[in-house]
Amino acid sequence: MILSHFRYIAIALIAALLCPAALPAQEAATAPRLVIPATDEGLPGAGPIRRAEWFQNVWRNRRSTFARGAETDREAVVFLGDSITQGWNDDFRGDFPGVKVANRGISGDTTRGMLIRLHEDVLDLDPAAVVMLMGTNDLEENAEPETIAGNVELILGELKKHDPEMPIVICQVFPSSASKKRSAEKITELNRRVSEIAKDHPQATVVDTWTLFADADGDAKKEEFPDLLHPNEQGYAKWKKAIWPIFATLGFIETEVEPYELEPGFESLFNGVDLTGWGYRPTTPQMLKSRERWQQRDPAAPAWPIVSEPVNFDGRQRTPDGRYLARSGRLIVTTPTEGRKIQQLWTTREFSGDFQLVLEFRATPNADSGVFLRGPQLQCRDYHLAGPYKDLESYRPGEWNELVVTAKGSVARCSCNGEVIEEAFKIPESGPIGLEGDRGQVEYRRIRIKALP
Repeated sequence: MILSHFRYIAIALIAALLCPAALPAQEAATAPRLVIPATDEGLPGAGPIRRAEWFQNVWRNRRSTFARGAETDREAVVFLGDSITQGWNDDFRGDFPGVKVANRGISGDTTRGMLIRLHEDVLDLDPAAVVMLMGTNDLEENAEPETIAGNVELILGELKKHDPEMPIVICQVFPSSASKKRSAEKITELNRRVSEIAKDHPQATVVDTWTLFADADGDAKKEEFPDLLHPNEQGYAKWKKAIWPIFATLGFIETEVEPYELEPGFESLFNGVDLTGWGYRPTTPQMLKSRERWQQRDPAAPAWPIVSEPVNFDGRQRTPDGRYLARSGRLIVTTPTEGRKIQQLWTTREFSGDFQLVLEFRATPNADSGVFLRGPQLQCRDYHLAGPYKDLESYRPGEWNELVVTAKGSVARCSCNGEVIEEAFKIPESGPIGLEGDRGQVEYRRIRIKALP
């Protein structure tokens, strides 16, 4: 653990000892683009570009390594960032088996530095996707969130220009500490601005990696960030879990359906292939009243689309708005481009009498969804971060969890991984089963129901 804590300092110390001759003379002569420009004149973006000798050596040598591996790294999922990204190691410690990944993190780099090297280090690889984590070093250099977000916007624009369909995963800046010149206020403002910019880029998915790591004061936790800046192994494991479901939705991993046997007496509500049996239902007067009350409480509340006529999605793998997607045995409620957006998907059948509903779900950090039980909504979320059941001992963040609902008469007993979350949840005598989307991504699988005697 001590070695892990100091290896980032070692990067800087070793780099500072390197001389310019560390770059082969022939390579230096043919690749002046790998050297940081001497002045800001004519450079894109705004804000700080680091030019300390140690950083120039790190920047040049890392980029030289990138150039040598460019052909090998073509069409990889490219991670673009600073020391936090670089610290995952070029092989990502084997955390993404079966996925071709390329690490383009440079310790100490700023968003403007990343913008300058974007084409050669990233776009020339024709990446399958780009994962971004950037901005913390700009804050240390006293750049304002508005300036940093402006550079991120330029980077997103270049990525979009290169390929408007290429997936982009934006990880929110991790918490740190005011003692590191990275206050919670500055980081949250930067994350807010970048999330607003991302709304104009449908190919981008924002992952709430700030809430994932922040303590009650909005700062990093020592047990995950020993120096209050760089994650340790525990921190990297949590980061992996945060983006793993997104990789699955993009089709990079979990491309095969995991087999399971349907228990006696149960019938599947989701065939694992398409949205047969599911659809959008007309917005009811009761839902309209709920919508009005909600928007009165929060004028900035997300959009809640009005559905006038029922829509059936039999045989279709996704809804026209892309909010619900069937892939490899999973019914996915995707992350909305708007950041938050209420949408509801319902079974085309209604269910009466006593029943048991069983399903599994997996949520990205702070994601918010729900399961409608003949109408009323049982919250289904990243419980530890989003609530309301924050004290569950059995909930597994970023992993699959089992939800069991046993309905008898007008009440239902609900549990998560065997731990009761609602003892007597009130439900009507008849109605459909539904899934809600709000923020983040939530996946469902093995959705099945059994009539009870």
